[in-house]
Amino acid sequence: MPAPSVEQSVPERALLSIVIPTYNEEANIQRVYERLRAVLEQLDVEGEIIFSVDPSTDGTEQVIRELHRRDGRVKMLRFSRRFGQPAATLAGMQASSGDACVVIDCDLQDPPELIVDMVERWREGFDVVYAQRRSRQGETLAKRIVSAVGYRVIRRIADVEIPPNTGDFRLMSRRVVRHVVAMSEAHGFLRGLVAVVGFPQTQVLYDRDPRVGGTGKYNRFFGSLVIGMNGIVGFSRYPLHLISLVGLVLSFLAGVFAVAYFIFKLAGFPFPTGNPTIVILISFFGGIQLLSLGIMGEYVGRIYEEVKNRPAYIVESDLGFEPSVARDQEDALAARRPY
Repeated sequence: MPAPSVEQSVPERALLSIVIPTYNEEANIQRVYERLRAVLEQLDVEGEIIFSVDPSTDGTEQVIRELHRRDGRVKMLRFSRRFGQPAATLAGMQASSGDACVVIDCDLQDPPELIVDMVERWREGFDVVYAQRRSRQGETLAKRIVSAVGYRVIRRIADVEIPPNTGDFRLMSRRVVRHVVAMSEAHGFLRGLVAVVGFPQTQVLYDRDPRVGGTGKYNRFFGSLVIGMNGIVGFSRYPLHLISLVGLVLSFLAGVFAVAYFIFKLAGFPFPTGNPTIVILISFFGGIQLLSLGIMGEYVGRIYEEVKNRPAYIVESDLGFEPSVARDQEDALAARRPY
């Protein structure tokens, strides 16, 4: 990892933004707030706690509004519909104003107390301090297997170095946040985007706790598969190279098979033929073709998403922000209209 930057200066009384993507987390809002408040008091920094909320069907938003009335550091972004965790995370980062920004989930599997160590490493000169898991308590065996395989594959083929056993739980300096949100990618795989930005990075190790309350709303088994696919397709062209190589090898083998069959036929050798052989060959080559089309489709689909240039999220309302994030987004949209 790069050495700490000697040029980066950290204000003595820094502002720390904490972004929490949230969806149906009524049971955990108060808990995460209490622990974050204790962390901010321990650090003796200015702070803002931004709940980035997909419209929830429980009392999540009411609990956040009550916290805001008691503590002005609590803020909320509410989206016009459910855009998902990656978009909610990037929206909170873009709305943040801190000298550094921490992203953490609301389920308390990632301990907020680790932020103290993150800030210490940031003050040493690191622009990114990511939390790296030693163990993953409270996760199903299937998810742990998917995560282990996914990280191994991404590490081998990605164009940038994405640390294994990490999630979105990390601290980023203001300049890293600016560069990440400026990318405006439709698929916001934060781990990959931060790796693309670069700057000095380091890790703090921890043991992941079981979920404190409620059930997981983000990143279940299939969600982990989708996130893993985003990491592979968004940050590596290796799958395209692989299917080209497979196609070349299969074409060569088919040519060898054709020549061998021709020679055996001329020599009168009883070469095995028949429907089973034809069915097997057609099924095999058909499967390879469909797999190749699927891989190419993933890349083409992402190109399609990017060229449409749709907003990654739409803020319906906000709480505690001056000026209003929702109003700024509306003004920016109006400025783009030709009428």
